[in-house]
Amino acid sequence: MTEITLQVGVKVLLKNPENKFLLVKRSAKAYPDAICGWELVGGRITPGMPLLENLKREIKEETGITRVENIKLVAAQDILRIAGKHVVRLTYTADTKNEKVVLDKNENTEYVWVTSKELESQPGLDPYLDEMVRSGTVG
Repeated sequence: MTEITLQVGVKVLLKNPENKFLLVKRSAKAYPDAICGWELVGGRITPGMPLLENLKREIKEETGITRVENIKLVAAQDILRIAGKHVVRLTYTADTKNEKVVLDKNENTEYVWVTSKELESQPGLDPYLDEMVRSGTVG
């Protein structure tokens, strides 16, 4: 039997008071194997740390946003990218106040707030996010 490394990632579709959702574009330099289109804030968990603490840590690290509420799990997806590695991605929705986004430029190169209608037609969406939008899971 082949040994498989299991990793868990957390992502969030953040919604601001104007009902717009935050998308970020990953740095191709920092993530050469990533798709590097528009995707959600998040990353791999630190084992032993509760999932929501991991999610809040990722939000703060990548965007500087510290206040999130109404966090809800909306999807769990299996992501297989590299032989011998199995990644499970948990995606949440959450609300945030009008905090200024301060990107960690080592992680993400740009961001955009989009309406749910714009989300449906946003070019270059991460395929796992696109799957959730097309199925009506988010948006």
